[in-house]
Amino acid sequence: MSRSLEDLTALVSEVSDTYALRNDIACDDDWYLLKVQEELGELVAEYLRGTGRGRMKGADAAAVRTALEDEAADVLAMLLLFARNNGIDLDAALERKWFKYLGHAPEI
Repeated sequence: MSRSLEDLTALVSEVSDTYALRNDIACDDDWYLLKVQEELGELVAEYLRGTGRGRMKGADAAAVRTALEDEAADVLAMLLLFARNNGIDLDAALERKWFKYLGHAPEI
């Protein structure tokens, strides 16, 4: 993937805004965080299925893997939306919180 967080946020925002409009969803402050939690729960469920600790529900390993990847994408998308809604600069936060341990500027 070669898109920046800013580009990803713009794309998922467009999808989210369209979805909310079509389904008459009020995306208030709570909605964004609750959706992160919902999507994380779905990711955990797929992880459990893929590791033999959840019901397969007729799915094969390839379908479970695809579902795991899709749920990971949903978690990321909702986190980007949560950050946008709360004025969080994830690039700056990563630099401050994580990349300081590198001892040098990260290569991009």
